[in-house]
Amino acid sequence: MATVEPYETKSGKRYQVRYRKPDGKQTKKRGFRRKIDAEQFAATVEVKKMEGTYVAPALGRITVAELAPAWLDHKKTSVARSNYRTLESAWRIHVQPRWGEVRIADIDLPDVEAWISKLRKDEYSTTTVVRVHSVLAGILDSAVLKSKRLRVNPARGVDNLPAKSVKRHVYLTAEDVEKLANEAKHRVLVLVLGYCGLRWGEAIALRVRDIQFLRRRLAVTENAVQLSVEHDEKAPKSNAARSVPVPRFVLDELATHCEGRGRNDLVFGNGTDYLPRPKSGDGWFAGAVRRSGVQTITPHDLRHTCASLAVSSGANVLALARMLGHANPAITLKVYADLFDSDLDAVAEGIHNAYGPGRCAQNVPKTG
Repeated sequence: MATVEPYETKSGKRYQVRYRKPDGKQTKKRGFRRKIDAEQFAATVEVKKMEGTYVAPALGRITVAELAPAWLDHKKTSVARSNYRTLESAWRIHVQPRWGEVRIADIDLPDVEAWISKLRKDEYSTTTVVRVHSVLAGILDSAVLKSKRLRVNPARGVDNLPAKSVKRHVYLTAEDVEKLANEAKHRVLVLVLGYCGLRWGEAIALRVRDIQFLRRRLAVTENAVQLSVEHDEKAPKSNAARSVPVPRFVLDELATHCEGRGRNDLVFGNGTDYLPRPKSGDGWFAGAVRRSGVQTITPHDLRHTCASLAVSSGANVLALARMLGHANPAITLKVYADLFDSDLDAVAEGIHNAYGPGRCAQNVPKTG
């Protein structure tokens, strides 16, 4: 058990607590001005030892800013450049000013929740609040899992993180896609997005050699993610190349569009430089949307439109998942559950036609 002992200093009487760490080694904590403070520390130590949450006080003296560089270095090599930029920015702008000089042992759950509440009060977006919290929690995770400086992460278990709202999917009809393409500066790109379901980075990374005219397929092997004015080339999402079917009328326009380009040239843009993402307010895509009169839509919404048109044409969920590059058909069902509502109606209708009144006797097998 921990013991409390007085000792004299030039400033007067002080108290120290002698106790044994979980490994059996004896240690002490000095400097308590009041005996009751020493006794409370001693009681806390014994409780933490019994709960298995004891950590030597010296290990908790390190600050968040001292832990952050190692965590950021690990992220720099383990996530995409675009993702790393957002994490580093969140650390520099939001996490470091508030928590950089705070010792990890001094952080508790109420303080973290108060910080989240302030961010929300300052009207930061849900995405920003969730991201900056994940940076702080990730850094403290490293103190728990790697350096063992904490037994429990005080940033985990908060209950006031804002929930991300699910954005309503926008689906265009085939007629609307044609209207939009007719008004667009990059007509063929709009058709590829709307009828092949590629992500923007996958579409602008297409090279002429990726168009398989005889098989009527697109080989999607790269994804160009825009970083400011530059682009980061990487594998498609889920790190899996895929073969995407192309409707013949889109393939015909691709053939005309690619005339005069070399096999290694980019399909869109000037052949060597990636096409930048259009500006949301006054870019060529927004202008085409206004002129065409279709409902407000983004380039990524054309991917949703492709899913809708594919389902309407009879595509099953497995084929759609392969087309869109989802790692699992369950993801497709989760993202586009609304597109398969009619399938549920068809199930009920099929059961009625097979086993409804007057049909049951002829369809149910007879037993001996």
